[in-house]
Amino acid sequence: MEGVAVQGFQGTGGRVAAVDTDGPEVAADLVVVAVGVRPSTALAAQSGIALGTRGAVAVDRELRTNVPGIWAAGDCAEQWHRLLQRPSWVPLGTNANKQGRIAGENAAGGHAVWEGMIGTAVFRTLGIDAARTGLGQDEARAAGIDVAVSVIDGWDAAHGMADRHPIRILLVSRKDDGRVVGAQLVGGGVAKRCDVLATAIWAGMTVRDVGNLDLAYAPPFSPVWDPVLVAANVAEKDVDPAGLSCRTCE
Repeated sequence: MEGVAVQGFQGTGGRVAAVDTDGPEVAADLVVVAVGVRPSTALAAQSGIALGTRGAVAVDRELRTNVPGIWAAGDCAEQWHRLLQRPSWVPLGTNANKQGRIAGENAAGGHAVWEGMIGTAVFRTLGIDAARTGLGQDEARAAGIDVAVSVIDGWDAAHGMADRHPIRILLVSRKDDGRVVGAQLVGGGVAKRCDVLATAIWAGMTVRDVGNLDLAYAPPFSPVWDPVLVAANVAEKDVDPAGLSCRTCE
């Protein structure tokens, strides 16, 4: 329900029954609280350190701030987005650790360069795994990238395996040259499949490249055609053939 503010929750025995709002009461069996986060940068701003458009500390590729002798890293600092080719802010532990190493080296006199990130993340809730990497379709289009979106449903193991689980993959690729720019996955075994697609995005691979990957197969781990390969092959149908290449076919 849009346009109302949450006031509280009703329920007994540790189970929610309804959500109190400043409008109508909303019956509910499950409530997901997604409030987001903001960088805590008030001290930096008061010290004359410049902030970026999303409120995080603005840094260059060596994680220097605008104030000489001060570097910034972690959830308070911006990160270089390899796909957007501009600063962004994606507060993840992976980014924070990599930035911390670079900022520390440079503060000690080095000149290490932050190679950036593409927003790869994974989580588990209610026994279901979900992962994402790169750009979503709305993010890509907002950046002026004409993308195709393909969605496939598959399984994380071969037919006949009793403990196999469903998996869904949404793949985002450029229409002009077929390069993969984003993916969203939910279901069984998505963490490492997301890593495969994150690697493909990092390397600038096309959907044809991904569709030709020699991925591991054994019935407990994957169908003969892994869902990643299926998603890439489906995505290729929406890419301009004139611009599509295969870097790994040579």
